[in-house]
Amino acid sequence: MPTAVIAPNFSMHLLRAMRAVVGREINKFLRQPSRLASALVRPLLWFVVFSAGFHNVFGVSIIPPYETYVEYQVYMVPGLLGMVALFNGMQSSLSMVYDREMGVMRLLLTAPLPRGCLLAFKLMGGTSLSLLQMAVFLLISLAFGVEVSWANLPLMLLAMACGATLLAALGLMLSVYIKQLENFAGTMNFVIFPMFFISPALYPLWKLDESGAWWLLVLAQWNPFTHVVEAIRFAMYGQVNLLAWAVVLGGAVVFFCLAWWGYDPQRGWIKQRGAA
Repeated sequence: MPTAVIAPNFSMHLLRAMRAVVGREINKFLRQPSRLASALVRPLLWFVVFSAGFHNVFGVSIIPPYETYVEYQVYMVPGLLGMVALFNGMQSSLSMVYDREMGVMRLLLTAPLPRGCLLAFKLMGGTSLSLLQMAVFLLISLAFGVEVSWANLPLMLLAMACGATLLAALGLMLSVYIKQLENFAGTMNFVIFPMFFISPALYPLWKLDESGAWWLLVLAQWNPFTHVVEAIRFAMYGQVNLLAWAVVLGGAVVFFCLAWWGYDPQRGWIKQRGAA
């Protein structure tokens, strides 16, 4: 009698798809060591040059989560960790646009699995790459004398992972609306630099209020990147900023849902390309 073949269950299908999608992103990254170097050059330049040049210019008051005055390079670390995740999130968006141009995304989304699961796996891949790069930068900053308590490290890594998820979800959403690779650079500059500079990554927000730039302060408070930085900053000292965590987690869900909606064949880019 022929041996009956037992089809793998749905969870096994999801596990294999996750391993394939996430593994593809990680393997591509590991085959390009120069990509890690280029991702770290920018924050390291800010960390080394700006922390030295502005060491005595920017005084950081004793504001939460700090209990005493801190060196400027210590203040910069959460913002530069966020910078790494921000740029990698946009790089993931570029990868999505490229895959769409090459037809890879079309093949992926026609797989016999829920579209939301496939997009979630792409999101996991982008988050994993961001977290890997952020961890490397954190190790480098520790080598430069920045101190992080081992007891606070798990909470800090969790904050980094959640912040990376938010920014990867933002990149996923933007990939819906960037139609061609040629439009990528302009769109990314329009997103990256305002998000980074209108945030507490390089200076505390009270300086904006002190200088009378109240409209910049309002923009910074509505900037999701601000809350990514603040979640990491507080976690670095074993504290939880509830507002920052709420914005980070809620924003990640909102951006992912918008990306999911945009990749719907009935209303997104697939319909615009004429595919059923």
